[in-house]
Amino acid sequence: RKVTAPWILCGLLLCRGLIYLLGARSATRYIAMQTKAFSATRPSRMETARVARKVTAQATASAPATPKASVSSGSDPLMLRALRGEAVERPPVWMMRQAGRYMKVYQDLVKKHPSFRERSENVDLSVEITLQPWHAFKPDGVVLFSDILTPLAGMNIPFDIGSGNGPVIFEPIRTLEQVKKVSKLIPEESCPFVGESLRQVREAVGSSAAVLGFVGAPFTLATYIVEGGSSKNFAHIKRLAFGQPEVLHALLDKLADNVADYCRYQADTGAQVIQIFDSWASELMPQDFDVFAGPYIKKVINSFRATHPHVPIILYISGGGGLLERMAACNPDCVSIDQSVDIVDGIKRIGTGFAVQGNMDPGILFGSKSTIEARVMDVIKKARSQGVRHVMNLGHGVLPGTPEENVATYFEVARTAHQRW
Repeated sequence: RKVTAPWILCGLLLCRGLIYLLGARSATRYIAMQTKAFSATRPSRMETARVARKVTAQATASAPATPKASVSSGSDPLMLRALRGEAVERPPVWMMRQAGRYMKVYQDLVKKHPSFRERSENVDLSVEITLQPWHAFKPDGVVLFSDILTPLAGMNIPFDIGSGNGPVIFEPIRTLEQVKKVSKLIPEESCPFVGESLRQVREAVGSSAAVLGFVGAPFTLATYIVEGGSSKNFAHIKRLAFGQPEVLHALLDKLADNVADYCRYQADTGAQVIQIFDSWASELMPQDFDVFAGPYIKKVINSFRATHPHVPIILYISGGGGLLERMAACNPDCVSIDQSVDIVDGIKRIGTGFAVQGNMDPGILFGSKSTIEARVMDVIKKARSQGVRHVMNLGHGVLPGTPEENVATYFEVARTAHQRW
């Protein structure tokens, strides 16, 4: 046993080594075969990416649709795309005050519903009036039939709008104690009809036109609130501005916060563009605009843009030719130029970093068809020559008594402008 044991042990070790070696080779062959088989069925990195994109696209297509359009969606209305600076074949067109007083269908409705507040605060009536020019002329912008004073009731400022004497503020605000009673605006509670009207208008026009909401700027709202209504000389608000400026600033500050919230409410319920009207800011000297108007326009724009950065803001000041640079300094997306300024001169003054809107004299719509055609194209060609984004509009609201057939000519010429360069 002592002689044979070492040989047996060596034999066992040799056999184990052979088995191990053969096993390793077999394992290697097996791994190689499996690797080859896996490689034959495994997709390339490009194929993997393609499949991933396909899966993502399918998931996106099956996701619920959102009512808010994509920032760069090609299906968005022409006006939105133009304001963003996307390539468009022609400038979009609409008119300030396009819903209302010059249309016979509106005049007939007024006979049945003589109260302006009823017409603007009843959802069915507001939507019907808003869509009247849409059905007649197919503008690229559809602006809600409403009023800049509409939110005042929600700020604890009672008012009415008479059929002949304009707006009336029942208790004009001229003291600090009265300013303290101005409440925070909660639009969904105080003027839900605005939101519902915007929803219905948005649904009616789809992507065929942009829906515009609008607000009054703080200074212009303050003129009505302090004067007690419309004014020819603005004596009360100027007495407050230069005699008790702290009272006016306190009012303007509250109004700016409420107007920004009102902008948000309109954007959340259907408005795709917001226009700010500072109708009476031109009653201020430029240096006083810098104190009582400009800072509060900026506050509204900055506050609204912080929450709704993709909703374009248009700023319009009636008679604002002397304030163009200051309007631009408020940093809207679009400066609406009135007819007191040649549009080329206006663009040179504010620069090409803004879209421009305007600026044909609404009185031209009383002229002949050929005159209207020539003047519409004159504005469009001038704006086009400056290489800016342009929205064709009037320099002021359309005038009462304007012939509807002339309005139709205005829209037809603007819609076919790219065929008339």
